[in-house]
Amino acid sequence: MKHKLVIVYGCALALLLLVMRWLEIRLLIMSHAQDIYFGAIAVIFTLLGIWIALKIATPKKEVVVVEKTVYLKQGDEFVRNETALAEINLSPRETEVLELMANGLSNAEIAAKLFVSLNTVKTHTSKLYEKLEVKRRTQAVEKARQMGIIA
Repeated sequence: MKHKLVIVYGCALALLLLVMRWLEIRLLIMSHAQDIYFGAIAVIFTLLGIWIALKIATPKKEVVVVEKTVYLKQGDEFVRNETALAEINLSPRETEVLELMANGLSNAEIAAKLFVSLNTVKTHTSKLYEKLEVKRRTQAVEKARQMGIIA
């Protein structure tokens, strides 16, 4: 398949040379034959270069559609979903830790803010992950927001 294209271009160039020789003999253009050859070859290679550039340079675009549910705040006042809070049995301290996690605080910052040790925060965090059935902070915050536990 690769060689087919080379053979086609070779045949086209051979045919061009044959036509040019015929014109040279028939129309007595011997004095300008070299210029005509060079011009024809230049035109062929210019067109070939343009064609190859268009084939290579055209980007292969792939459209990827990502669907994700976006939860918007309904108003300025947040009303905590107490039934969801009772269902998963979150303690008030775990709820505080969850809210501080949602604000982007690290475990050390949460410990300093609540005046507890780092290990206590880690314990609360692991209990939160168990109760919310998640593996990461971002998942915990997102699930809590979906359930209406935090704003």
